[in-house]
Amino acid sequence: MTKNFPPERIRNFSIIAHIDHGKSTLADRFLEITGAVDMRKKQAQMLDSMDLERERGITIKAAAVSLTHVINGEEYLLNLIDTPGHVDFAYEVEKSLQACEGALLLIDAAQGIQAQTVANAMLAMDQDMVVIPVFNKMDLPHARPDEIKDELENTLLLDRDSAIECSAKTGAGITDVLEAIVEQIGPPEGDPNKPLRALIFDAKYDEYRGIVVYLRMVDGKLNKGDWIHMIGAEADYEAIEIGKFMPKPVPHQHLCVGEVGYLISNIKRLEDVRVGDTVTVMKGQRAELLVGYREPQPMVWCGIYPTNSGDFENLRAALKALKLNDSSIIFDPESSDALGFGFRCGFLGLLHMEIVQERLEREGGIDIVQTAPTVPYEVIMNDGTIKVIHSPGELPDPVMFTEIREPVVTVHILVPTESIGPIMKLCTERRGVFMRQEHLSASRVMLTWDMPLSEIIYDFYDRLKSGTKGYGTMNFDEPHFEVGNLVKLRILVNGIEADALSLICHADSSQRRGRAVLQKLLKEIPRHQFQIPLQAAVGGKIMARENIRALSKNVTAKCYGGDITRKRKLLEKQKEGKKRMKSIGNVEVPQKAFLAVLATDD
Repeated sequence: MTKNFPPERIRNFSIIAHIDHGKSTLADRFLEITGAVDMRKKQAQMLDSMDLERERGITIKAAAVSLTHVINGEEYLLNLIDTPGHVDFAYEVEKSLQACEGALLLIDAAQGIQAQTVANAMLAMDQDMVVIPVFNKMDLPHARPDEIKDELENTLLLDRDSAIECSAKTGAGITDVLEAIVEQIGPPEGDPNKPLRALIFDAKYDEYRGIVVYLRMVDGKLNKGDWIHMIGAEADYEAIEIGKFMPKPVPHQHLCVGEVGYLISNIKRLEDVRVGDTVTVMKGQRAELLVGYREPQPMVWCGIYPTNSGDFENLRAALKALKLNDSSIIFDPESSDALGFGFRCGFLGLLHMEIVQERLEREGGIDIVQTAPTVPYEVIMNDGTIKVIHSPGELPDPVMFTEIREPVVTVHILVPTESIGPIMKLCTERRGVFMRQEHLSASRVMLTWDMPLSEIIYDFYDRLKSGTKGYGTMNFDEPHFEVGNLVKLRILVNGIEADALSLICHADSSQRRGRAVLQKLLKEIPRHQFQIPLQAAVGGKIMARENIRALSKNVTAKCYGGDITRKRKLLEKQKEGKKRMKSIGNVEVPQKAFLAVLATDD
């Protein structure tokens, strides 16, 4: 089936929801009902193509698919863009929404509205999109649609009667959802007589065919064999193959206004494709640049180093290939005394960091070492300029700046009413500032706090889950920077500073953090013939100290009986030797000691 549809019979929509509310299952049911997949080849989570997505049961990458469905005797083309639900991949959701006119807001009929449901609904509403609430999992015995309708009105100000009830698992109510898409979401706007204008909303690298570009047609028409121009990248290419995902790529002769498809044109250089760029004609009147995407701001940084130093260039190539598929990764080369050459990488969150690490190891075939995550800081220099630093080693001398600002986020936490106490205590311990409390229903509350990002990125989510017996969910807004009482904690081994181990922390917790680092080093650094002092210092002040005891040989073992002065003489001689050894002794800190400190932050 390679025919084209007029714009009035095209609908572009995406499914947005909190993690685990059934987006991938609903997409599977759409594929099944519209006959897009052969029932013999059917498998669960059809659109989750990555092994990693299947193993973890989460969607990481937005996927596009074109479906055809007959409603009231008319055949419609429905372009579905499936999106992730986890807070770290909100950028993927935002990108997908720009290629759509409407969205299905999927809500679990048992769990109700969660933190990420609210965040994704707000993203869609900010873009003036049609939002259709859909209650999924209605087949569950503990589904509570009436209570959730109250939450829908109170939280999102959506009409309680606009919600459609269905079960993606059993297939009940799915045809009602498809009819609502056609009736409520408007057709795409665009002029077929204008010059070609299309939005690049995603791209992926194929080993055999080069770069596959995902397009959303806005104006004009794209024919197979046309020469195109990418405005942002200023590059020209021939459209060797164009087509649609149904759900496998199916070649077409044309792509028309409002359609979603792909373009292959032997693009070999990764730098030539930018997500958010505009495609137009190479010759004749060119279209204007479309409003692209705001650049994603990485909020978690860490060092990634190859275990084998010879893999540095392979790691660079793997990161470049991944950057094309996930434009929110940022990386710059850096070197470390302990770990050699590697990259300082920026991610949107901890899960994003973990996924990228796994994809590098699987898709790039490289063993990597990852340092502890850090957040960016703004340093206000004496001349008023602002310097952004991503690691403690970049912090200038204290006499050169006036203040340090740290990223602070507004965190929205949805919890059962009986869990308010433990969560209040947890947020206060993490330097949170209480903003407000809203009751969504008799049993659920939304707490809003301002908290430093550095206090959230470690184990805050785990603590939240254990404090609410698994029922708590959270979402946070974009960070803003605030002045904090922050200090650089230096770690000294035998009086010499170990740069790779220094960290930025709040002055109040510097002693506790310093002692924790020293305790780890104490276990990992082997004993020498002389005592090694380990110190944690802020400026010139020592905050904590531990000693690694010297290896001692019993030199008096051969003295049995006799004059005590003989034993004393041997001990003095040993003492002299150790003193001389210490003055020339150099302490080697093994790599596993660095990794023990960098691996986790207790």
